[in-house]
Amino acid sequence: MSYDPTNIFAKILKGELPCHRVFEDETALVMMDIFPQSKGHTLVIPKAASRNLLDADPAVLSAVMPLVQRVARSVQSATGADGIRLAQFNEAPAGQTVFHLHFHLIPAYEGQNLGAHASGRADDAELAELAKTIADALAANAA
Repeated sequence: MSYDPTNIFAKILKGELPCHRVFEDETALVMMDIFPQSKGHTLVIPKAASRNLLDADPAVLSAVMPLVQRVARSVQSATGADGIRLAQFNEAPAGQTVFHLHFHLIPAYEGQNLGAHASGRADDAELAELAKTIADALAANAA
């Protein structure tokens, strides 16, 4: 299967669709998942066009993984989560629904089950507030 440049994340990266932006640099966009599995569910989306991990350029992966780690630390700090789940899906049978490489950082809270993926849209005001809180934590952890 090939990369479709009209996927929703490609449109967000081009500025054609809105998002709750946390951070952006030359390698990736960090934004809130609008269908979160828990409070603070954040996505890291490499800017390079690839369908998923299976066709990604290793140089892109090498460049983006330190950011994934920084964002994970910042999400945990900003949300007070007890842990962070990192998820990345490759093709529909594995659960991929948007065919542009992306990484889910899902806060885990002791005693709380994760919600089902894409089961309900989050409140935009809450997402905007979380995006700012996480962005502030990311800026504080810039080193």
